[in-house]
Amino acid sequence: MSLWFPTLPTDRLERRQAGRSWHSPERFRDKKSADAEAFPRAISSRVRNAERIYALNAAAMKLGLRKGEALADARARIPALAVEEADEAADACLLAALADWCDRYTPLVALDGTDGLLLDITGCAHLFAKGGEDGEARLADDCVSRLGAQGFSVRAGIADTAGAAWAVAHFPAKREGIPVTIVPPGGAREAITLLPLAALRLEEAVSARLERVGLKSVEDVLDRPRAPLAARFGTGLIRRLDQALGFEDEPISPRLASPALVAERRFFEPVSRTDDVKGVIFSLARQLAGALERRGEGGRAFELALFRVDGVVSRAMVGTSRPLRAPERVLSLFSEKLGNLGDELDAGFGFDLIRLGVIEAQRENPAQADMTGGATLEDDLSDLVDRLGARLGLARVARFLPCDRHLPEARQALVPAATVRDDVLVWSGEAPGGEEAPLIRPLRLIDPPEPVEAIAMVPEGPPLRFRWRKALYEVAASEGPERIAPPWWPGGHGGNSLLTRDYFRVEDRAGRHFWLYREGLYERETEVPRWYLQGLFG
Repeated sequence: MSLWFPTLPTDRLERRQAGRSWHSPERFRDKKSADAEAFPRAISSRVRNAERIYALNAAAMKLGLRKGEALADARARIPALAVEEADEAADACLLAALADWCDRYTPLVALDGTDGLLLDITGCAHLFAKGGEDGEARLADDCVSRLGAQGFSVRAGIADTAGAAWAVAHFPAKREGIPVTIVPPGGAREAITLLPLAALRLEEAVSARLERVGLKSVEDVLDRPRAPLAARFGTGLIRRLDQALGFEDEPISPRLASPALVAERRFFEPVSRTDDVKGVIFSLARQLAGALERRGEGGRAFELALFRVDGVVSRAMVGTSRPLRAPERVLSLFSEKLGNLGDELDAGFGFDLIRLGVIEAQRENPAQADMTGGATLEDDLSDLVDRLGARLGLARVARFLPCDRHLPEARQALVPAATVRDDVLVWSGEAPGGEEAPLIRPLRLIDPPEPVEAIAMVPEGPPLRFRWRKALYEVAASEGPERIAPPWWPGGHGGNSLLTRDYFRVEDRAGRHFWLYREGLYERETEVPRWYLQGLFG
């Protein structure tokens, strides 16, 4: 389904000045809203050092004004024309908010230029069918009527292909009257035949060239040989034609990731109390728990979407450190999140749709509980990470993830704890839960390594004594070297030196243990190798 907002910039201004319901049906409008609809308004932008019309409302269009017209000419013709400067950033934010709102119909919503949306409603239309009526028609009517009540002028088109839906939405057979055009299955060719070539979403230069040779409608190029058309007007014409007819796939790139599982509840009477919202969350979490159990999975990231009556959508996301499907735990995490949001979560006139989705799922293997039935240390840690993530944010609770790198300072990375899988928390060649091996490297490194002054018997031998932070240490025993060569591929060193390192574990006469390395091979990489201290053993 294609949605086109022909007067989106001016609708934004009218909503700001006359209220969000300024374009709603007659019985809900006041005098201020009616005056706003009848008053001509234009939005201008500077194009090549000249002010031109960027957008118009319906009243200005009825007076004969067109987009791209010089602003001075428009003001000369209509002195009462209200003009404001364009704010493309605000228009983009409004279109993104509309895309979020359309998520109530399908999770696959994509932006279409600066004034349209594309919705993949495959498998969704039947949910709106009632009493033998067509589900697609009811879905489109519901969407258009709700958007109209929020103050937007919108046209909708439904077809087998995105190209055909876009064409009938922008160029309907009847411009006045019903704002919804539905193309029956297999009727894309018949629907676009009589439309102008601009309905194929061609570039302006290509459309102008086609018009100059007398090709003005889709019918004029539909049955012509493809090779001459492609040679003269480019392959873009053929591609757009095939996309509209369904001969070439045109995938939709949704703004938001499609959840693995979704549970939602719609309300005839909106809910606004926090306790009611929490009760719905628990009920939806129970539905998801059953679906996750049947799949043998647990959720790692959950998203709560609250759809307000006036079109505002609030979203809250929580992550878990381990696969989770217990409804009580899910509710507790969202309770922490909602409590942290505070005044930011404004119910307004209430929520008419609440949706809970599993953004990421992971295989959950059943664990044997202990004889007492109490929680294990891993469960306590997971619960702490989940609660902190819900309160502070997923990105603010991190843990170290092993990385397959040679240089010690690059062998770990801080990542959000809720996104780490249990099977990647060990380094290669190390088995989880095995016996503890002797510690050959310090648990905590000094980053960046600190330079030391060291003296060795021979240039490539272990240090005999070294000075660190103005203190002198006499070496009693040493072990090494452990040679680590830098990565040979471009950029693999991550900005570090490309010199070879020789690491030594040393012990001074007081029993303290240090981890030092010598950077550079004598007479092969450098004349004077340098020493660094990178860690301390406890």
